[in-house]
Amino acid sequence: MDDSVCPGLLTDRYELTMLAAALRDGTADRRTTFELFARRLPDGRRYGVVAGTGRFLEALPEFRFDDTACESLAEFLDPDTLAYLRNFRFRGDVDGYAEGELYFPGSPVLSVHGNFAECVVLETLALSIFNHDTAVASAAARMVSAAGARPLIEMGSRRTHERAAVAAARAAYIAGFAASSNLEARRRYGVPTEGTSAHAFTLLHSDHESDEPAAFAAQVDALGPGTTLLVDTYDVTTGVANAVAAAGTGLGAVRIDSGDLGVLARQVRAQLDRLGATQTRIVVSGDLDEFAIAGLRAEPVDSYGVGTSLVTGSGAPTASMVYKLVEVDGIPVEKRSARKETHGGRKETLRLCRPTGTITEEIVHPAGHPLQTGEPSRVVTVPLVRDGKAVIDVDLGVARDLVMSGLRSLPWEGLMLSHGDPAIPTTQIPARRRPIDHQE
Repeated sequence: MDDSVCPGLLTDRYELTMLAAALRDGTADRRTTFELFARRLPDGRRYGVVAGTGRFLEALPEFRFDDTACESLAEFLDPDTLAYLRNFRFRGDVDGYAEGELYFPGSPVLSVHGNFAECVVLETLALSIFNHDTAVASAAARMVSAAGARPLIEMGSRRTHERAAVAAARAAYIAGFAASSNLEARRRYGVPTEGTSAHAFTLLHSDHESDEPAAFAAQVDALGPGTTLLVDTYDVTTGVANAVAAAGTGLGAVRIDSGDLGVLARQVRAQLDRLGATQTRIVVSGDLDEFAIAGLRAEPVDSYGVGTSLVTGSGAPTASMVYKLVEVDGIPVEKRSARKETHGGRKETLRLCRPTGTITEEIVHPAGHPLQTGEPSRVVTVPLVRDGKAVIDVDLGVARDLVMSGLRSLPWEGLMLSHGDPAIPTTQIPARRRPIDHQE
């Protein structure tokens, strides 16, 4: 595969159109704040999970325009703009939500501060990372909640772009998945990997008549009895018997990938127990989503493999995040278009909670004006970048813990899979008036 991608070109042309015009009329150096947020959650969702922060911080210092990139832009950009791009470095500041935080409509997930020129060209980079990773993580978190304590494996690599697959594996792991089938995610991010086999390996051993026992024996010989054998190529009952015969009662797991998974899981559990394989686990897969997983909670399923519904738009709808200018030279600016309004000014976020830790409200208020609420609360906004350099280390283990603590802090109705309002309300305190004590 061709890896010769110029990070600076992972953007839209209109960013450079604005840059060229701003350089020409002298507004490029005006101090600005851009904000990344979602006006609303996807239909049926009550919370979102922030993911992509680490990837954004990795990409930021690499976002450059080399000579080859500038040559490709020379057809429509003037020499002054090209000269600016050749020397481009982001030297501003970024604040936002730590990776793994929950977010709600209007949450200022990312707040980018700097001159107009350096901030505007980051729009597509920020949105492409956060819209993808956050959509996957938000879908994954719902599946984790539906699964209870049972582990999930991300298996969506074959259903998406090869590079998106790596980001999806990372985002799913942040949201609580136990492992991924994607090997590059393991190399790059340390995501644990798991994998079984496909029906093709069983079919490989067919010569007019199925020779499932030979396929199972070969896999056990190569990987040991702790492997997972796929038992539904022909007949599940026969497949289970052949699996135990090949690996013994110490067989690690069997996987069922088709049929009525609940009925088959009960039958397979009873058969494994009769054969003495009482510790052999049952893994199910096959177009699972959070609703199917929730429907299997009463069945003897030990873990789930999830692919298509996690990495495609049907299961992980876009987070619909936008990147908007909210402040110029310290003065709040607002967009007033119908259904696309913005709230002006640089912002920070505070969350109120009960003494039990259950969060009750998110308050978005003007930055630099701390609120005195008289209630237990937590500041959500944290520094991410100062003078162009990351000031926070994104650890996937810490992000995973943050997701889990966030889900535990939601009101119980916030975890429901049915349609409803966001789990908690968001209050926006306008920048144009004095921030007030929330109790007033």
